[in-house]
Amino acid sequence: MEHKKTAKRLRCIVKLGGAAITCKNKLETIDEENLKEVSSQIRQAFVSDSTSANVLGMDWSKRPGQSEAPSFVNDFGDQPVADSESYIVVHGAGSFGHFQASKSGVHKGGLSRPLVKAGFVATRISVTSLNLEIVRSLAREGIPSIGMSPFSCGWSTCQRNMTEADISMVIKAIDAGFIPVLHGDAVLDTLQECTILSGDVIIRHLAAELKPEFVVFLTDVLGVFDRPPVEPDAVLIREIAVREDGSWSVVKPKLEDTSKPVEFTVAAHDTTGGMVTKITEAAMIAKLGIDVYITKAGTDHSVKALSGFLKGGIPDDWLGTAIRYMS
Repeated sequence: MEHKKTAKRLRCIVKLGGAAITCKNKLETIDEENLKEVSSQIRQAFVSDSTSANVLGMDWSKRPGQSEAPSFVNDFGDQPVADSESYIVVHGAGSFGHFQASKSGVHKGGLSRPLVKAGFVATRISVTSLNLEIVRSLAREGIPSIGMSPFSCGWSTCQRNMTEADISMVIKAIDAGFIPVLHGDAVLDTLQECTILSGDVIIRHLAAELKPEFVVFLTDVLGVFDRPPVEPDAVLIREIAVREDGSWSVVKPKLEDTSKPVEFTVAAHDTTGGMVTKITEAAMIAKLGIDVYITKAGTDHSVKALSGFLKGGIPDDWLGTAIRYMS
C-alpha cells in the first residue's frame, strides 16, 4: 500500500527494549529509574533548547500517592511550542504481555479456544497499560507523546507476517507535531486467527514506509555479543555489515573463530524471538540504507546514538553495535 509521506523528514525511530524499561523477572513491573532516564535522554536528543529547567510537563493525571492532579496550565502562558525533531517511539513488552501470551498460546492462534481468547484480552490489557505508562513518562518530560496500538489501528497478519498496516494515523500524528508511541501487540491473523506482532517487526515496517535517517534499539545490554553476554569471554560485536541479499557478517572486531556461529539467548516466556528477531529485523532495515544502532539504554552511548552523532562515523570509545548496509 502506497502512503503519503510525512510533511517533515523522520529523524529517527527509537525502540525501547522491554528488558530495558521493565524488571524482567517481576511480573508487570516498570523499571521507573531507567524509564525516567531514557525519557529524559530522548528529550535532550530531539527537543531543541531542551534543559530540565524549561520542561513543561504534559501528564496532568493524578499520580499514585498524590491527593490531587498537578497543575501546569499556568506555566505555559503564551510560550511558543518547542521545536523538535520528528521521531517515533516503539517499545517492547518486557515483563508485560509476554507472560499472558505464552501461558495462553496467543502467538500460536486459535481464537475459538476460550483460553486463547481470554489470553488475547489479557495480553492487550497488559501491553496497553505499559504503553500508557511510557506515554506518561515521555509526557512528563514535555514530549507530546500519543499512544497508538497496532490492533486499534487495524494492523493484522497472515501466518504471523504483516499484511495490513495502515500508517495514515501515524503520519497525521507526526505532521500535527506529536510523537507516536507504538508497541508490540496481540493482533488478528487471517490464517491462524490471532498472533503477537513484535515491536521489532513494527519498526521494520515503519522504517520501510517512512525512511528515517537512522534507527536506535535501546536494550539492557551494550549491544550484540558473539555469545550470551553473561559468559566471561563474550565479545561485543561493534559493527555488522549487511549485504544486498540480506545476509550479514561481523566487520568489527575480527572474531578469532569465525566458524562458530554467533549465539543468542531467548527468554523462555519471550514469544517474539528475542535477540535473533532483533538482528534479523535490524539487518532488513539496514538493507534499506538506514543505519541501525543497538546500545544500552540510559548511558552516554545511548545519548550519542539518539543524537545522530554516529552518522559521521563510529568513535572507538562508543560501546554498542552498528548495523549498516555495505554495497
